[in-house]
Amino acid sequence: MVAFSLNGRNVELKVDPATPLLWVLRDHLGLTGTRFGCGMGLCGACTVHLDGAAIRSCSTPVSQAAGRSVTTIEGLGGDHPLQRAWVEHNVPQCGYCQSGQIMSAAALLASNPQPDEEHIRQAMSGNLCRCGTYHKVQRAILSVAAVEHWQPAAEDAS
Repeated sequence: MVAFSLNGRNVELKVDPATPLLWVLRDHLGLTGTRFGCGMGLCGACTVHLDGAAIRSCSTPVSQAAGRSVTTIEGLGGDHPLQRAWVEHNVPQCGYCQSGQIMSAAALLASNPQPDEEHIRQAMSGNLCRCGTYHKVQRAILSVAAVEHWQPAAEDAS
């Protein structure tokens, strides 16, 4: 049995503790916003938050989530400032990597609400985008950081 908090609610599952968190989220819990990309933690498509830190769920065994808090793209609620900025700046093209991009950006802003361009480049360097929308991602993050009174949501700050 593995028990953890998922998007603010407690879950308990009978799964092999070595199962990658990604497959537990997608196959056992039906949360398909987190994507499979490379399976080795290199592309960032599978990024979720574990206790507020961005992690690669494809290479993280579910046992590491036991007793901790996991937030997925669904847990941001659809109206997160970054999600609105993604639309405003027309970031996604194919959209495949975008949930991982947003989750990495949310972790960045939770730890550094006013990043400069270099901090953004460093924080987002592990997220690959086949469409090459990196400049749009950076503009969207900067626009959220520029909002004078922006504060991370509770799930981002955990």
